[in-house]
Amino acid sequence: MNDQTTVLVTGSDGFIGSHLVPYLAAQGYKVIAASRALSSFESPNIVAASLPDLSKPFDWQPLLGQCNAVVHLAGIAHTFAEDDLYDRVNHRATATLADAAFRSGAHLVFISSIAAQSGACSDRELSEDDVPKPINAYGRSKLGAEQAIRAVGTSFTILRPVVIFGDGEKGNFASIHRISRLPIPLPFGGLTAQRSVLSVQNFCSAVALALTNPGARGETFIVSDPTPLTLSEIITRYRASLGRPPSLIAVPERWLELSLKAIGRSAIWQRIGRPLVAQPRKLLALGWKPS
Repeated sequence: MNDQTTVLVTGSDGFIGSHLVPYLAAQGYKVIAASRALSSFESPNIVAASLPDLSKPFDWQPLLGQCNAVVHLAGIAHTFAEDDLYDRVNHRATATLADAAFRSGAHLVFISSIAAQSGACSDRELSEDDVPKPINAYGRSKLGAEQAIRAVGTSFTILRPVVIFGDGEKGNFASIHRISRLPIPLPFGGLTAQRSVLSVQNFCSAVALALTNPGARGETFIVSDPTPLTLSEIITRYRASLGRPPSLIAVPERWLELSLKAIGRSAIWQRIGRPLVAQPRKLLALGWKPS
């Protein structure tokens, strides 16, 4: 694809979309930024478009008729919803989009999730060759979308990012950074479990590679920063960026685990005290150069 390529980005008003749209525009793409809430952009390379409620039937063709490629970010995450709603928005709406992309000849870059492959933790390093084992409605809906895309036969690339951080972040990282800003010592200095993370800047460069590299066609990629981190390292780095010392106390891991389980927060322990390492070896082998 060249600098005349027009890319439709769905979910452009979200955390990731707000970074990806200007990034692609700066790379010379014309970007159709589609979202439910119309946004204004300063770049002449960005045009706003309306996106309806994806839980209801929607004809993608008018939008796809204007573009060469589509990056599908729109969906629901970080929220409590019925399984059927996850399925309608993340799975069935994506299946309809894939069918429209096939008919229009647009290349589809689908932003899935590591949740389509695994639960919140894993005792072994994850790779794209693993049999997917999602454990919740969100992960199952993303995996269902992946399967629907492959079945249609459209030109596609599937990206499975791990948790993403950056300005405007949501979910786990937003919570970690909010806690890290507290002017008190934190009891996480003894945590040793490594977790794969991903900067939003590196995510954007991975999308650009998926749009331009023919070797990405028909493939699925884990996307993560090459170096996993422990929670204590994440807090230390963030507090250093604020000009503050780490102020971490090495409370024994077992104590933290039992304390969280005692108050019904076992899910939190899985996200901070258990490992989840998913290396982007396949993407790096394709030529991805994360910063």
